[in-house]
Amino acid sequence: MPEILVLYYSRGGSVAQLARQVARGIEEVPGMQARLRTVPPVAPVTEAAAPPVPEVGSPYVEKRDLDECVGLALGSPTRFGNMAAPVKHFIDTLGAEWASGTLVGKPAAVFTSTATQHGGQESTLLTMMVPLLHHGMLVLGIPFTEAALNTTRSGGTPYGASHVAGGSDDPALTDDEKQLARALGRRLADAARKLQA
Repeated sequence: MPEILVLYYSRGGSVAQLARQVARGIEEVPGMQARLRTVPPVAPVTEAAAPPVPEVGSPYVEKRDLDECVGLALGSPTRFGNMAAPVKHFIDTLGAEWASGTLVGKPAAVFTSTATQHGGQESTLLTMMVPLLHHGMLVLGIPFTEAALNTTRSGGTPYGASHVAGGSDDPALTDDEKQLARALGRRLADAARKLQA
């Protein structure tokens, strides 16, 4: 069965919650399956290596996941209006995949979480799209035909799914955020299915 890679980094749990909702949306499309993976953390001090398998959550991504997927949903918390360092670090290792065209023509979407409503969600989503465009991916967003996009008072943008965690870093998604994340997953899976045909 064709799989879409849902690749993310999450510290407080919000992005992981969004990833699960995107995956649910993907699997609502007949014949499509989600493959949840995470990127390993990075640190300025590297005296001890991270374990080869995370103790909890999704397995770490491997380069073959990119080759085997028919689409990609990429998620990251916002760091000063940009993706978190672990996501950027992983993307920076994809030179061989870029040169060989591993991701060319595959659909992609992005998602994020911020502490505040104006904490850089849209700039993070837009900057996450840039390397995907360099890889030749077909980047999708959420159209305004999704009713929740017009009414949400929490996360959700036309550039991708999002969550407002608040100052206490609450990973619980609102109903609108769940609905929009699932809609993004469905749209990505539907595009991938059409491209496969």
